Amino acid sequence: MHILIAPNAFKNSLSAQVAAAALAKGVSQSSLNCTTECFPIADGGDGTAQLIIQKLKGEVIPVTVTDPLGRPVKTSFGLIDGGQTAVIEMADASGLRLLKTDELNPLRASSYGTGEMIKAALDTGARKIIIAMGGSATVDGATGILSALGARFLDATGNPLIHLPESLSQLESIDLSGLDNRLAGCEVVVLCDVDNQLLGDNGAAAVFGPQKGADAAAVKLLDAGLAKLSEVVMKTTGKNMAAIKYGGAAGGASAGVYALLNAKLVNGINYLLDITGFDDALQKAQLVITGEGSIDEQTLQGKGPFGVASRAKAKGLPVIGVAGKIPLESNERLSQYFDVLLAIGHGPADIATALADTEKNLIRTGQSIGNMLKM
Repeated sequence: MHILIAPNAFKNSLSAQVAAAALAKGVSQSSLNCTTECFPIADGGDGTAQLIIQKLKGEVIPVTVTDPLGRPVKTSFGLIDGGQTAVIEMADASGLRLLKTDELNPLRASSYGTGEMIKAALDTGARKIIIAMGGSATVDGATGILSALGARFLDATGNPLIHLPESLSQLESIDLSGLDNRLAGCEVVVLCDVDNQLLGDNGAAAVFGPQKGADAAAVKLLDAGLAKLSEVVMKTTGKNMAAIKYGGAAGGASAGVYALLNAKLVNGINYLLDITGFDDALQKAQLVITGEGSIDEQTLQGKGPFGVASRAKAKGLPVIGVAGKIPLESNERLSQYFDVLLAIGHGPADIATALADTEKNLIRTGQSIGNMLKM
């Protein structure tokens, strides 16, 4: 038997690479006679760019940009396709993980550093830019990205707004005359890990703002600012930021680059599986194991394990899903894609202990899977 092991990262615990290796180690310690291939995956969230760069043997380019609060941060992006395509991780410049808990401030956090990464990629001669947009600390509708690339967001007196996105409700016009002209000949593809639209109860501010430090008042202000941005963008470009699927990803940054940079917004997991040759690996498999921190109905909204499982099922392959948390009761919709769901925990534990034990639990679970298959 040949087993394809393709997990997503286990959030706040293990990278996808380490999770895959742990499962493979466990299977190898079982009594099952099998071979395995590790194919770690990501869906547009943290780690997506790194996986693409590694899988396609890209070149890593170091760069210093600004973090969400304007401080210098050393990071990197990748070049693939002989340098023609740059791969950028928004979280590396504008990510939540760059801030301490007491620094979270989505009214002031800016995506400017991601724009600086795009500019650095253009400086290398890249003609296509892939941006993985998950894990951001921002709810600025890409105003930071666009400002770094030369756009100006102006108030009623024609002066640039300061303290974006807090002041977005005062926006009256957008000056694109200074936008980097190299962007006109550059294809921009945005990998999204959520399909929320920009505004409202299911929008960028309401759903993701609290995760980034926004209280109820800040959520209301941010949503109003994004609505104003959408209104002015519609007058400027004729594009409706508020209607586009995936527009709420990365605090509305996906909608902003769609409307003002003509970016293409795509499902992150499907794009990653395509570009990294997942289907070729799937052809050799008799069983697929996938997983991430939690598997539930939200997984079916385009998350990594769903992307893996749906492709495996299309080829008639059995799928085992492993996670720190699974539904207590059977779920008909999940059962269409996952033949078995296994919780990796070995007993009652607080969240800190569970996170610390993830690797050991995955090894043990992999071994149990192998032994059960042997039976």
